[in-house]
Amino acid sequence: MRWAALICACVGLLRGETAQDRGKRIVTECLEALGGNRYLAMQTREEGGRAYSFYREQLTGLSIAKIYTRYYPVKDTAHDLAVRERENFGKKEDFGVLFLENEALDVTFRGARPLATDRFDRYKETTIRDIFYILRVRLQEKGLIFESRGAEVLQNAPVEIVDITDADNRTTTVYFHQITKLPVRQIFYRRNAVTKEKDEEVTLYSKYRDVDGGVQWPYAIERERNQEKIFEIFSEAVKINDPKVQSSLFELPSGIKRLKPE
Repeated sequence: MRWAALICACVGLLRGETAQDRGKRIVTECLEALGGNRYLAMQTREEGGRAYSFYREQLTGLSIAKIYTRYYPVKDTAHDLAVRERENFGKKEDFGVLFLENEALDVTFRGARPLATDRFDRYKETTIRDIFYILRVRLQEKGLIFESRGAEVLQNAPVEIVDITDADNRTTTVYFHQITKLPVRQIFYRRNAVTKEKDEEVTLYSKYRDVDGGVQWPYAIERERNQEKIFEIFSEAVKINDPKVQSSLFELPSGIKRLKPE
């Protein structure tokens, strides 16, 4: 691995690239591999498959899931969410969670119950620091720095490692496959609201497929926290910019009962 990193570093020097030049180039190549302008034109996304939740490496939940995402324009991409997300569960999709700009709600036939603030805060930070969100929403953000950390071999695959740091000094480290140019792993650290320690948040991406004739998307996504698996989804179908995904899906139905918070 040291030799691979040394060779790649020498190649970078021959090209006259700085670490930031190389990091920016790798990220740009990734965007093109994901679909370029077609990826940037993505307004809605629908992922359908099976979702699993874990606690201490033990399976605690399994459900048929549909995850709907819709992008919205915002001025402050570093702090304001530019998406709304609806996670529906069950064959009839009759219960789930709605993530809005400033809150998350558990939605059932009984009504809409606000989830705990720390759960929404974790979702917001995880979203804003996700590589796919960064590429779609934050790429032109002022103060965003891409810095190469060289090359390694990860699970028998050659990867390029890039630190993406914003103006608030929040860093996401992303591992890009050297051949496909696609993200295979990312890591960031977040302060735990309860323990005050730093949690290591890791996401693994695999099984990329072509969606909508030109956009690549991972059909297998796994999340780990402090080296323990906490979530996994295997998509069976992914749709982009489906006209059937209406804006009303990302709003609470009029007249729905608002329940007391958790």
